[in-house]
Amino acid sequence: MLDFAGTVATTALILFAVTALIAFMRISDAAKLALVAGVGIYVGLAAAAGAAGWLAISRPFPAISVFVAGPLAAAVIASAFPAARAAMLSVPMPLMVGLNVGRVFAFMFLLLAAQGRLAGPFPYFAALGDIITGIAALWVMQIAVAPDKHAGAQARRTIAVWDLFGTADLVLAIFLGVTSAEGSPLQLFHSPPGSEAMQYLPWSFVPTVLVPLWLILHAIVWVKLRRPRAA
Repeated sequence: MLDFAGTVATTALILFAVTALIAFMRISDAAKLALVAGVGIYVGLAAAAGAAGWLAISRPFPAISVFVAGPLAAAVIASAFPAARAAMLSVPMPLMVGLNVGRVFAFMFLLLAAQGRLAGPFPYFAALGDIITGIAALWVMQIAVAPDKHAGAQARRTIAVWDLFGTADLVLAIFLGVTSAEGSPLQLFHSPPGSEAMQYLPWSFVPTVLVPLWLILHAIVWVKLRRPRAA
């Protein structure tokens, strides 16, 4: 039953986030179609890899590292092109902040831990950080909609603090996920089964799709804060 709920939650978050971002991005219709196709292929590959067990960190070559780093590298490369950079900066900041509200579903990590499918520090730190980020996003989103009503510079500082916290939470989750995984060459926490559930569907959608997406959004928010005119 928990896997059923996890499948619904992760796929709904992915579909909603991708649809909303592309809908509000100021690019041509042809570019939107190409972007939809590219994202669809990527998500399909992530699903196939999770179903085939390719994402297990204990494998000689854990493909999960490619899925985590791949989208981040693609975003960095794309930002080198003015048109792509302008497209990413065209996404409204309130939308990017608001999409983080979905991170409250990380409470499911605690349910997985209660079932003995996650162990060690990972489920607790990842869940708590995501829940805080998601709940705070509701407040920060209102500030992002009308920053002038919140004393301008103070509003940007508030958004920046939230943005850094949300980024740090994701980085810590990646670190704990890797160092808690059974068979990982970087394993530090020996509490079986560690982060094993996150290496298989439906939970593998979190590290392979959602975490890279949220990291990219945090990076764009930071750039927009540093460039008020662009924001």
